[in-house]
Amino acid sequence: MSTSVQFNSFLSKLKELLGSEGLVTDREVLLSNSRDFGQLASDPILPLAVAFAQSTEQVQAIMRLCTEFQVPVISRGAGTGVSGGVHVLEPCLVLNLSRMNRILEIRQHDEVAVVEPGVINSVLNDAVAEYGFMYAPDPASYKMSTIGGNIATNAGGLRCAKYGVTRESVLSLEIVLADGRLITVGAQSFKGVAGYDLTSLFVGSEGTLGVVVKAVVRLRYLPVDQRDLSMVFQTLEDALVGVQAIGRARVQPAILELIDRPTMEVLDRSYDTNIAELGEAMVLARFDGYGAKAEENVVRQIFDTLPVQLSAAADPFATTLIEMRRTSRGDMQDDAYRMGEDVAVPKSKMVAYVRQVREIAEQQQVDVRFIAHAGDGNLHPTFSVEPDHGGDPLARLTIALEESIRLALEAGGTITGEHGVGLIKREWLGWEQSETVLAIQRQLKDLLDPLGILNPGKAIQ
Repeated sequence: MSTSVQFNSFLSKLKELLGSEGLVTDREVLLSNSRDFGQLASDPILPLAVAFAQSTEQVQAIMRLCTEFQVPVISRGAGTGVSGGVHVLEPCLVLNLSRMNRILEIRQHDEVAVVEPGVINSVLNDAVAEYGFMYAPDPASYKMSTIGGNIATNAGGLRCAKYGVTRESVLSLEIVLADGRLITVGAQSFKGVAGYDLTSLFVGSEGTLGVVVKAVVRLRYLPVDQRDLSMVFQTLEDALVGVQAIGRARVQPAILELIDRPTMEVLDRSYDTNIAELGEAMVLARFDGYGAKAEENVVRQIFDTLPVQLSAAADPFATTLIEMRRTSRGDMQDDAYRMGEDVAVPKSKMVAYVRQVREIAEQQQVDVRFIAHAGDGNLHPTFSVEPDHGGDPLARLTIALEESIRLALEAGGTITGEHGVGLIKREWLGWEQSETVLAIQRQLKDLLDPLGILNPGKAIQ
């Protein structure tokens, strides 16, 4: 779309389709829809307009118009991502799906729910709880993030240790393609192996292949019992070794999280607690189901003779700590340069990885703190430095961050365990994947989006 006449014609047709409430050009709305929570090096770029679709038919019509006028389009929900996956990079339309927020069905006997993309994660969980179910994926943003956004990024969360990431809970999707065609992929049964697994292709595709307009998601039974346990260790390495010991005992916690002392200090400042005085690292575990008590007892026996402080049985503070952990990225430190990541490595490599990253941070004279979904090897190292600390602190911070990424890859891991590539990690994708693999992905992109209008510049591009 190269002329103002074409632009005005495009907006006119959109307004005819959506009305003034559905097509918004107010600056505040444009600004709030211009990015997610990912770091931004420059001022935000405003989209041309924000289209609030309320039905599949509207999404199809919008995509037909975007194809006709060759207008780039970014689909988004709440914008809670942290990888720049919905950052506006050029004049485009933002397709906001937050008003498509109906829970269409809860099929109790099939153990599934059918939802629109704008349904909030916690709202779905509250709704299915009445039937004795939960929706397992629980990213830290579960009270704000949408199911559509979770699907776009293949979001994880604390319960990943036992229940897996979003992909493991998505059975079927309805997708609007770039040209407005509507397709259904997957099946509404738990098992289905007909043809290529296109459902998994769209999950985690970050809006670059199509627009999710409906999802059939698998539900899990709410556990009949749930027990939380906190474990404080003398060193961070001891805590990671302890995680390995839990696995060797064949115990599968629903949640198995790790926080180090610097992160505990951040929590103390935020919640007026004093947990950092207890030790150098803390592991938080949740056991659920009929075997919860037995699993808790096994873990207690593992550490019975070791210098590990265990919370008392049924201690409510252990549960409070798990909720505090959800907010422990250290965002209160606004006075420091800060860079954080979400690498994943094989669980057997976690101890060595943490040790090497600490050495790099010391070499570059920056601080580092760790939180981790320790149950599946997904670590979130966060580097920080005071702006006036030595020459070019931002450069040192960048070196430490990039070296931590390379170390994860050398360990057989990945540049992103759950946040997605988006814009921020795009330059690192070539470090992990071969040019042949990248070319295949680009060919898939070209097949489904030949004009390149779906979230251009993100993920594989």
